[in-house]
Amino acid sequence: MNKRLFRTQFNQMENIEKQVLMESLAARYDMTFLGLHTFDRWGQSCTTGIFKKDGREFVFVPGDTVTLGWEQFAVGLNQESWEELEYLFREWEMERDPEEMIRESMAPVRQVAIGPMLVGRELEEINWEPVKLEDPRLRSEWLEDFRQFALTDRDSLTLAGRARFERDSDSWQVSLYHEVDYLDFQNRLQKQGFSLPTADEWAYLCGGECRTLFPWGDGLDYSMRLRWFEDMDEDENRPYDMEEPNFFGLSIAYDPYMREVVQADRLTTCGGDGGCNICGGLGPFLGFLPCSP
Repeated sequence: MNKRLFRTQFNQMENIEKQVLMESLAARYDMTFLGLHTFDRWGQSCTTGIFKKDGREFVFVPGDTVTLGWEQFAVGLNQESWEELEYLFREWEMERDPEEMIRESMAPVRQVAIGPMLVGRELEEINWEPVKLEDPRLRSEWLEDFRQFALTDRDSLTLAGRARFERDSDSWQVSLYHEVDYLDFQNRLQKQGFSLPTADEWAYLCGGECRTLFPWGDGLDYSMRLRWFEDMDEDENRPYDMEEPNFFGLSIAYDPYMREVVQADRLTTCGGDGGCNICGGLGPFLGFLPCSP
C-alpha cells in the first residue's frame, strides 16, 4: 500500500503533493474533490482532503499504527471532575478509587494497525426517514398527538418506534421510524461501496493517538457547551462544542444518547450508552464517559 497514505509520511508532504494525491483518490472512487483543509483541535492537527459524493461529504484520514484502550490516567482528573465524582461517591455511600472504577468501563490497551480511510464527515441516523407532514403513512392518532404538542413551546416530540416531530423555526421536520436489521444494514452499505468502521477504527477516528480519557485530557472540560447540560436557546444555530469537527474533520462521539454503530460480532458501545448515565443522574463526567475514545 502507498506509504504516503499513512500519517507520518502524509503529514510530511507539501500541500501540492497532497493535492495531487487527493485528486487521484477522487478519480479512483468517482468522488468530487472539494479541496484541502487544515483541522486543528485538542493538540492534534491534520491537513487533508475533503470530498463529496451523492450529497455526502467525506474526509481522507491517513492510516497509522496506534495504541488504543485505557488503563490509567495519563494526566489525571482536573479539579472539577474530582469534585463531581467525590460528590457522587458520597451520595452512594461508596468508597472507590475513581481510576479503578473508570478502568472497568474501558477497552483494554492494545496496539493496532489502522488503514487509511475515506470517512463520512457527519453522523447519520439509520432508523429515521424524513417525510412531509402530509405523508399518508402518518396515522391520525399520531397527528393528533402532534397537534396537541405543537401548542406548547417545546421543540421535539418523539413517538417511540413510530414518528418524530422537530420544530425548525416556523416549520416542522417530520420523520418516520423504521426497524433496521444489523446484517441487512451492513449488506446495504456494502452494495453501495461503504462499510462500518470497526471499534478500533472508531477509537482512532475519535481520539487519534490520545492516551487520555478524552481527546483534550483525562477530565471533562466544563467550559465546553455540552448537549443535555446547557440551554442553547440564546444561540440555537450554534453547534455544541463536541459536535464541531475534530482534528480529522469529523463530527463524532458527541452525544451520550446516540449509540454509534460499528462493525462487531457483539454489542459494542461506541459514542453513547443510550443516555443511561445521564438519565440515572450521574452528571456530565460519567454521562459523557461513553463518548471516550
